[in-house]
Amino acid sequence: METIENKTTVVNEGKNIAIIAYITIIGLIIAYVMNNDKKDAFAAYHIKQSLGLAATGLALGIVGMIPILGWIINILGIIVLLYMWVMGLMNAINGKESPVPFLGEKYKEWFKNI
Repeated sequence: METIENKTTVVNEGKNIAIIAYITIIGLIIAYVMNNDKKDAFAAYHIKQSLGLAATGLALGIVGMIPILGWIINILGIIVLLYMWVMGLMNAINGKESPVPFLGEKYKEWFKNI
């Protein structure tokens, strides 16, 4: 029988991994490796959301190579992406398993096998 203290430690560990996932690409990789053994569902959820944000950022970078129109889309997209990142990080800090705005549901669908 698990004690309340052990459950709290497990929850905090998953929460810490989830927060690390949002801190740069390197943090995402570290969080993925850390969660590989533990298989914490909360951490895995936020790793998928962070991976979606990283993929969206990469796509925006590619679009940004297109002169003028691509630059405009890139600038607006980066602003929206920053908002999505902040919301995802705040969800992880507050212990919420809520998708990031706009594309969070798609990230869950696209990365369900990770």
